[in-house]
Amino acid sequence: MQQPVVTRFAPSPTGFLHIGGARTALFNWLYARHTGGKFLLRIEDTDRERSTEAAIAAILDGLAWLGLQWDGDPLFQFARAARHREVAHALLAAGKAYYCYASPQELSDMREAARREGRSKLYDGRWRDRDPKDAPAGVRPVIRLKAPLEGETVIEDRVQGRVVWQNADLDDMIILRSDGTPVYNHAVVVDDHDMGITHVIRGVDHLTNAARQVQIYRAMTWQVPVMAHIPLIHGSDGAKLSKRHGALGIEAYRDMGYLPEGLRNYLSRLGWSHGDAEIFSTEQAVAWFDIDDVNKAPARLDMAKLADVNSHYIRQADDAALIARLKQFMAGSDDGARLSGRFEAVGWGRLAAALPSLKPRAKTLRDLIDGAAFLIQQRPLALDDKAQKLLNDEARALLAKVEPELAKVMDWHEKALEAAVKAFAEGSGHKLGHIAQPLRAALTGRAVSPPVFDVMAALGRAESLARIADQAASAPPLTGR
Repeated sequence: MQQPVVTRFAPSPTGFLHIGGARTALFNWLYARHTGGKFLLRIEDTDRERSTEAAIAAILDGLAWLGLQWDGDPLFQFARAARHREVAHALLAAGKAYYCYASPQELSDMREAARREGRSKLYDGRWRDRDPKDAPAGVRPVIRLKAPLEGETVIEDRVQGRVVWQNADLDDMIILRSDGTPVYNHAVVVDDHDMGITHVIRGVDHLTNAARQVQIYRAMTWQVPVMAHIPLIHGSDGAKLSKRHGALGIEAYRDMGYLPEGLRNYLSRLGWSHGDAEIFSTEQAVAWFDIDDVNKAPARLDMAKLADVNSHYIRQADDAALIARLKQFMAGSDDGARLSGRFEAVGWGRLAAALPSLKPRAKTLRDLIDGAAFLIQQRPLALDDKAQKLLNDEARALLAKVEPELAKVMDWHEKALEAAVKAFAEGSGHKLGHIAQPLRAALTGRAVSPPVFDVMAALGRAESLARIADQAASAPPLTGR
């Protein structure tokens, strides 16, 4: 019977959940769900000086927001220090590890000699076969793995292919420090084994760790998990990802107004593909995802593409669900809470009426809120520079003529309003656009907005007529046509 797949995501809580870590978590989650296995979470908090509760909370919150629910409770690595020591001493007892009493000065001299001679192996193994009885007094030793001196350490990586290290180039690595704390590679192996991890899916920057970890697995006669080292994410220019490219924490993407389903869809395509599919549901991603389809080449983060993908999910969103999302989004900041209060004051129905015309123009929730700003503006509206230019004396005089015609419209909806303005335009010899532009400026305070008749329908009869009247009030007499 085939062993069920168990994957894991193992972040260090020394910072927030960044975009690369989120993609790694997503690939692990997708593969576990695709195979009907488990996706586990381990917090690697052994760096006590840099690990913080705030970072742990941000990681858990970021994963939950992204929709990557882990199975069971998170495991905290620091709490397992006794188990890490137990395995190190088991290797010692089996003759597969040894105490090393080399002093800091000796280690420094060894490293310097290795650099001079161009050797990658920094430690010369001087305590490998010595009797601990020869140890200098008062020195607390480290425990080193007795690594093979000949042959090769090999992994058949599911993404990178066959990767080979010559054992002659690998040191006898420290597995337990002199204070009894485990090194990273040792703790990772013990935890992965005890958690039953079958597939280690992580960034290719961990590939060099794989050689060390495989040697510990084999020394303990444990089964080595399947390894898959996925490509790093680069910027759109091909350079190493940095903050200028968008190497931000997941919370920053949430604050920018991206939807979790949009970000999931986009991140899925960074290094993995299914034919030419660009937009697909999470259910489709789970059905299609296989680690063997991940590319070797670095993926490129393209913020414009992310925005395009996200815009699809905004357009497809149910209006009621989207308003609920907007309420939650605005509640996340003082400024957002203030805006939410203003929407509450005018009635959320006004936003609901405007959403069908706002959604096609928005790439993020922030875009939606910005596009909907005209709904909550207080009279008299503040006009931007372009709107002020549009509302010259001639335009204001024209609004003074249009407003009474619109006041006759009792069935206040887009088609009836458009028909009324068209009739006025034809009767007065104006082009429709010549009237629509000052109307838009008067109704929204801007030169750009959703279709003007959609705007009037969303604002309602009383508010629309009042805004038009505000701008027409000081209009001079209209001459000419």
